[in-house]
Amino acid sequence: MDNKKVKRSEDYSAWYNNLVKSADLAEHSAVKGCMVIKPYGYAIWEKMQAELDKRFKETGHQNAYFPLFIPKSFFSKEASHVDGFAKECAVVTHYRLKTAENGEIVVDETAKLEEELIVRPTSETIIWNTYRDWIKSHRDLPILVNQWANVVRWEMRTRLFLRTTEFLWQEGHTAHATSEEAIAETKQMLEVYADFAENILAVPVVKGIKTANERFAGAIETYCIEGLMQDGKALQMGTSHFLGQNFAKAFDVKYATKDNKQEYVWATSWGVSTRLMGALIMSHSDDEGLILPPNLAPIQVVIVPIISKKEEEKELVLNKAKEIQSALRKKGISVKLDDRDNTTPGYKFAEYELKGVPVRIAIGPRDVANESVEVARRDTKEKQVMSSIDIDHKIEHLLSQIQTNIYQKALDYRDQHINAVNTWDEFIDALENKTGFVSAHWDGTSETELKIKELTKATIRCVPLSNPQENGICVLTGAPSKERVLFAKAY
Repeated sequence: MDNKKVKRSEDYSAWYNNLVKSADLAEHSAVKGCMVIKPYGYAIWEKMQAELDKRFKETGHQNAYFPLFIPKSFFSKEASHVDGFAKECAVVTHYRLKTAENGEIVVDETAKLEEELIVRPTSETIIWNTYRDWIKSHRDLPILVNQWANVVRWEMRTRLFLRTTEFLWQEGHTAHATSEEAIAETKQMLEVYADFAENILAVPVVKGIKTANERFAGAIETYCIEGLMQDGKALQMGTSHFLGQNFAKAFDVKYATKDNKQEYVWATSWGVSTRLMGALIMSHSDDEGLILPPNLAPIQVVIVPIISKKEEEKELVLNKAKEIQSALRKKGISVKLDDRDNTTPGYKFAEYELKGVPVRIAIGPRDVANESVEVARRDTKEKQVMSSIDIDHKIEHLLSQIQTNIYQKALDYRDQHINAVNTWDEFIDALENKTGFVSAHWDGTSETELKIKELTKATIRCVPLSNPQENGICVLTGAPSKERVLFAKAY
């Protein structure tokens, strides 16, 4: 455990990096830009996977797996797609090494690939090439497939979880007979992501549509969920893309209709990644460490026995602690009993505070005699003495309260940091002095969007789906506008 403290208010970036490492979530690897996800960090990711996977399967999706390598020629079939990813692609050119006369390991130039392979940055091309063999008739549709995988995007500036050269994610790829079905799928998965973000991660999100400049390469429309971090920057937390027939046409994927006519298939893709770990950390944590919502915490409750040197008292305390552990587990609550005798209770308290465990129970000889325990909440740092009778019901209720409180705190922060502006001066002031989302009118042109980004480094995060129609003028050009969009500086 790293006890070095960096205050969030003084250096947010250093605070974040230090917390990722000191809480044993991840660390930099020997490969530049790549990370090692440590067991505690991976346990959180596994819970994210499990919650999302359950939701995917409830909506009819099945998991599959496709190759890591994609023939380079596949990318050239969809022009906007290759343009979007060309600068981030890692390319495999040879398939063998050899030992040179001087003992150095070198590439065997006689083992050059006939066609270079791309290490997947995303899988639309390899999957749609496969779908061509799977889809012949309307009876073969829809195809509802998800893949849990790793991808590689050669990033120049990396940050643990938020932007790494290799990262873990899921990518859904579905095929449909009609545009209506595909659009419905795209919107459905956006709702799945929003529900997960708000009810599991406890992060409030804005559901919206990306502008043409910001949408996924090869998509007709990109839907997104956007979160606001505690430093006032936005984070794109998930996207769902309506791909139209672009990939079906690129890979000649057709189906026979009921009338025996040949039609191109309609497509979607959607994904979230280990970037959600960054969202979790930056949305809730404080100077003492992580604050994990109970619905996501690998350890929801830790029991720390205050053990006496007297064997009789020690046995009494441990037996009571095990009894409480058993009762909580029967409620489906994840509990750790830390009975290590080589560290002090104070050290354990600090360790579990750093790791964001939602509830800590301390119990000593006097507590056993009084049929009580000390209960500490990680989110508010409140402590209270509770009767140990029916403690399982009380802790179950407390965990629910904590989940709600963590979400409400993040929601209040987000709502207090949406700044509506009407002029360019107000826009600049909000970006520089208030932080958060800036709600402003925009004239709808890519040129204006790019000019604002050039001048301020702020991007349009989305056009909110909940937007009311409102006549106004663009903050930069003064041209007419019928709705506001959300700008922000972002990760």
